[in-house]
Amino acid sequence: MLSGLFLPDHAHRPPAPASADGFGFPAGPAHARAALATIAAWPQYASTPLVPLPGMAAELGCGALYYKQESGRFGLGSFKALGGAYAVQRLLGRIVAERTGTTPTAADLLAGAYADSAAQVTVCCATDGNHGRSVAWGAAQLGCNSVIFIHEAVTRARADAIAALGARVVRLPGTYDDAVRHAQAEADRQGWFVVSDTSYPGYAEIPGWIMQGYSLIAEEIRDQLGARVPTHVFLQAGVGGFAAAIMACMAMAYAPAPPRFITVEPETAACLLASAHAGAPTAVTGDLHTIMAGLACGEPSSLAWPAIHALTDAYLALDDDSIRQTMRALARGVGGDSPVIAGESGAAGLAGLREVMANPELAGRLGLSHHSVVLAIGTEGATDPAMYREIVGRDAAELEKAMADAR
Repeated sequence: MLSGLFLPDHAHRPPAPASADGFGFPAGPAHARAALATIAAWPQYASTPLVPLPGMAAELGCGALYYKQESGRFGLGSFKALGGAYAVQRLLGRIVAERTGTTPTAADLLAGAYADSAAQVTVCCATDGNHGRSVAWGAAQLGCNSVIFIHEAVTRARADAIAALGARVVRLPGTYDDAVRHAQAEADRQGWFVVSDTSYPGYAEIPGWIMQGYSLIAEEIRDQLGARVPTHVFLQAGVGGFAAAIMACMAMAYAPAPPRFITVEPETAACLLASAHAGAPTAVTGDLHTIMAGLACGEPSSLAWPAIHALTDAYLALDDDSIRQTMRALARGVGGDSPVIAGESGAAGLAGLREVMANPELAGRLGLSHHSVVLAIGTEGATDPAMYREIVGRDAAELEKAMADAR
């Protein structure tokens, strides 16, 4: 169910920046291509699939619907490797250069040429699950140490997946935002390096690198769509870094007629929706619990907010049941569509589209019709297999095998 909505007054919102510099972080196609040049050299890099869903498009009344499936990214189950691990590599390169007086190549770092220096580095972060897994994976690839702070609502399965990559996992009371503050305080005390995907006063450069890594997804999509231009992009949002990165890159790539961008958040943690109402970054407090664990964030990223404020055409908040319904629809395939495995946070953007199309007045206000070309990004697969089975009624591994047998 759609439980929150804000439609900005375009006449009074800030204009979109005319250049990458105006976004405040490494934004746009050129920066995305720079990230791609680095990440494409990693073992097992491959562009993730852009899955057409004509059956669901017909059911909803869209002209075309595409779902970017990020669940296979580097075997981590989500898009997060493009941000966290990329930032760990850039950070280690800088540290090695400062300590040795030489500038290491990415290949040298991955090959362990600076293993002694890497072994003296500890990176840390707070996470709802996927970002911490990415940072831990990046640290393991490069020979660094990692400490990952999780809050009390993070499931055991997600914590175990992080620990399996060699990280020390520390569970804390409170929310994700409490864990962010604890990670920074502990890093200051221990001499560690924070690799956070949210920014806050005095901490912006590394979140900017992470957003640059995320923007690679937008460039892959452009390559996959070719001459076809999306008219609407539905983006799930936690602190806003992922959404801002995709918006900024696509707004520049498709200028002067970019797609309309719609953000989707859990109703319990809709900090961007609250910020839109207030016209400035605004935190939400209280119980942030939602099955959309990767989006259970109460404080927006200060680095991401200007791009979101300038580019978002609608802010949506959804309840958890909308996510469950969308996960089940994807798993069974609609109107002949191939089944798709989507995790709780991964399904949120598409769930937002489904709720909008169920409201003809709202769909009309957003210009959605049978002529629209709509994009949703499936940011995670079944990162918590037990929860996926509980919601969908099938094991993700069983469904994956059935899909493979059908090919």
